[in-house]
Amino acid sequence: MLNKELIVRGAPQEYLCQVGAWDTLPNHLERRGLENVLIVRGNASWEVAKKKFPKLPAITSTFETYNGTSTYEERDRLVAIMKANKMDAIIAVGGGKVADVSKAAAAVLRLPVIILPTLASTCAAYTPLSVMYDSEGAMIRYDVFASSNALLLIDPEMILDSPKELLVAGIGDTLAKWYEADVIIQSLPMKSVEIEIAHFAAKMCHDNLLNFSEEALLAMDKQELNEAFIKIIETNILVGGMVGGFGDDYGRCAGAHSIHDALTMVPETHHLLHGNKVAYGILVQLVIENRWDEIEQLLPFYTKLGLPASLYDMGLASLSEETLMAVSERATEEHETIHMMPGEMTPIVVLNAIKQLEESMAAKRVTK
Repeated sequence: MLNKELIVRGAPQEYLCQVGAWDTLPNHLERRGLENVLIVRGNASWEVAKKKFPKLPAITSTFETYNGTSTYEERDRLVAIMKANKMDAIIAVGGGKVADVSKAAAAVLRLPVIILPTLASTCAAYTPLSVMYDSEGAMIRYDVFASSNALLLIDPEMILDSPKELLVAGIGDTLAKWYEADVIIQSLPMKSVEIEIAHFAAKMCHDNLLNFSEEALLAMDKQELNEAFIKIIETNILVGGMVGGFGDDYGRCAGAHSIHDALTMVPETHHLLHGNKVAYGILVQLVIENRWDEIEQLLPFYTKLGLPASLYDMGLASLSEETLMAVSERATEEHETIHMMPGEMTPIVVLNAIKQLEESMAAKRVTK
């Protein structure tokens, strides 16, 4: 039996992925009766995005550069701007944190949020939830909203022009969808239709990423759109979003993301990309499950893409025993999703898994 309420949040109200998708924004605003919008953007991404962002002659639009974080303070700042100017929608242009803080502001005001992603590094543009951080960069929690994102417009050419390492991180983050959903769903005595859909989507994430990632990254090198590239960005955003959208807590996160969340409390990790930390977390989770055979199968894929397989790979080999214990304690706090896995998840279980993975990867480096 399911011991948690399962609510399906399957998709944005409208979704479009095609070259030139951003050009349809004025029509979408008009048909929705939106007249006064706040456009929230990043810094670096906007230098590229502004070339493709459409003119909005019939709309009162105000541009606002967000402060680079998804915090409650930044959410409230955007809310104040929207209230003061009586705005009727918020448009997020950028990566996952721009999307998250914009979704959070829209939820407070119960107004529509429209997302134009410049990256495919997470499923944030698709999902009606926000990952919230404190001012120091440590993850606090994720907030789930009652309303779906109003509109998601993906232009593959926009993402083709994004930093390659961010797509690689997105692949790492999305690969976790399979390992986290599978370990939870396999332990359920009965699977509802919603959970079966989540499981199917999670397996599609795994298969698409392993089959098409290299070809997609080659497309970025050549700056030429191909079918594999579009498949990967839709896998990272749409298929990845469907796993949690249909599975809710049974498809969202398990061990890998708990390891990520715990690592965010260590200042030395703040420069590391979300998806890279999650990719490392997958391997820690697999050690906990004692699935070394699966780790062996994944390692060539990690090596080809440059995903980290150890603390050493992330430049964190010098973390003290005390810090690793603190990470293990944070990963197993009562609210953490690692407890969706079968068995008792204690700090010692996590600490031992981290050490075993490190020893195994160190041995492989010696034998090379």
